[in-house]
Amino acid sequence: MAFIKKISSSFSDSELVQQYKHTESMETLGDLYSRYMDLLYGVCLKYFKEPDEAQDAVIHIFEELVTKVKKYEIENFKGWLYQLAKNHCLMKLRSKKNQPINVDADLMYLTENMHLEAVMDKEINLLAMENCIEQLPEEQKAAIQLFYLQEKCYKEIAETTTLDINKVRSFIQNGKRNLKICMDKTALQKAE
Repeated sequence: MAFIKKISSSFSDSELVQQYKHTESMETLGDLYSRYMDLLYGVCLKYFKEPDEAQDAVIHIFEELVTKVKKYEIENFKGWLYQLAKNHCLMKLRSKKNQPINVDADLMYLTENMHLEAVMDKEINLLAMENCIEQLPEEQKAAIQLFYLQEKCYKEIAETTTLDINKVRSFIQNGKRNLKICMDKTALQKAE
């Protein structure tokens, strides 16, 4: 997706929208649009399933922007552009098949399920990690909790536990290794 040169501007989206409305500079619009081309290509690809068709849609959406950005009061450009892309894709699909389709419901269901699965996987991994931390020898467990969970440095852990800093380093390294072994074993058991 390199048909628009990516320009790195320090202006915010809102500032670029206002600047474009006042100057109608295609460079300004191109700068704003280039920030979200990859996102738009992904959206279009989900709807059309064909890379060439998705790329054509991304170009057509840019052409629509030339007039639409001036017409509308845009508070959140990224969200507005995402919605514009979805509408563009749906209109193209409807005109092809000449019948209404309900892509949004399917997409929402798929997205919700993927999100729910990701949340559940994360929760399962966190529980497994907590269980594995509990199985570590006391010194390793304390060092791992202080270092990773409480974000203490080696020196602070040494002061808190009254251990030599080299021992702290050793407990963290060994604890991390044992934690990984335990997590891998748990993942294997889950897969079986």
